[in-house]
Amino acid sequence: MGELSQIGFNKPYLTGKEAHYIEEAIHSRKISGNGIYTQKCHHFFRERYSFGKCLLTTSCTDALEMAAILLNIQPGDEVIMPSYTFVSTANAFVLRGARIVFADSRPDHPGINENLIEELITPKTKAIVVVHYAGVACDMDVVMDIANRHHLFVVEDAAQAIDSYYKGKPLGSIGHLAAFSFHETKNIISGEGGMLVINAPQFEQRAEIIWEKGTNRSAFFRGEVDKYNWVDMGSSFLPSEIIAAFLYAQLENLEDIQRKRKQHWQQYEQELSKAILGCIALPTLPEYASNNAHMFYLTCGSGEIRAALIDHLRNNGVNAVFHYLALHKSPFYESRHDRRNLPQTDRYSEHLVRLPLFYELTPIQITKITQLILQFCNSYPN
Repeated sequence: MGELSQIGFNKPYLTGKEAHYIEEAIHSRKISGNGIYTQKCHHFFRERYSFGKCLLTTSCTDALEMAAILLNIQPGDEVIMPSYTFVSTANAFVLRGARIVFADSRPDHPGINENLIEELITPKTKAIVVVHYAGVACDMDVVMDIANRHHLFVVEDAAQAIDSYYKGKPLGSIGHLAAFSFHETKNIISGEGGMLVINAPQFEQRAEIIWEKGTNRSAFFRGEVDKYNWVDMGSSFLPSEIIAAFLYAQLENLEDIQRKRKQHWQQYEQELSKAILGCIALPTLPEYASNNAHMFYLTCGSGEIRAALIDHLRNNGVNAVFHYLALHKSPFYESRHDRRNLPQTDRYSEHLVRLPLFYELTPIQITKITQLILQFCNSYPN
């Protein structure tokens, strides 16, 4: 199997500067967080994407939990979100006592079906959480119009959406709040790590307090108060300077990383365009959305086809994987779900498969992967 036997699903990419910047952070004697590299990262995001206030966090999960606190989610409040997402999207609001109201996915994309949101709104609805699956934008004009008419908050779960756009607007800049991930499986990484973006000015001051364990410590260090105290709820959401230093090395190389990932994505699309329809379908990109090449996924014609394709690739040394299991059918939440059928969510849960996509993947490896898939489709009974 040669080179093909070595193809894992993901390989974290190192730019070469991570260790150097971490060493600098250590020698600065300011390693607990909110030091020079944290500020460099915040500045980068504000300047490049015109985000509101940016706060690095230890994970995207933490950023979502901060969002739930900022929105003052209370027991009994309802939050609308897709069922086809990672558990953190829901957990952040469940922890505040919210009831999750799951919406189905789009027929052409795993993201939330924007046209189904409004019918789920009740007097208890507090927020809409959209997930930009695979870095592909939800139709944010539709979402924001619904939210504005019903006086609801919008949170963008942009975990996969760094450097992706909606009608020219950076994802993460549109909703009231947004959460990003820098987990090692993402385009830009820090091992674990995340960021909360605050685009609604009324949340800026409180966000910083929640970020600093419920204290006004940051204001104290800026000389705005003569001592700091416990002034609100909060937790240890602030990451160490070591995480920020690692992240900054990645951000400096964002354009190169994105260029390479987009080349890989386009090669997959071009070579798999010959695949037999009905066996697999390629990703679709709405005209309002850009592609940040976070993921290349296939939607198989059935669960049986997906299982057979994954086995075929694995037997030939390629680690392709499925993705989310529907949250509305999860052991934790199934009894709490309102029993609505979510057929598109179920279809993606049962049919979707993700292919290897990382910086150091080679064109030869991609061609071998696509040849295996085409071979499978040509031989699989239709």
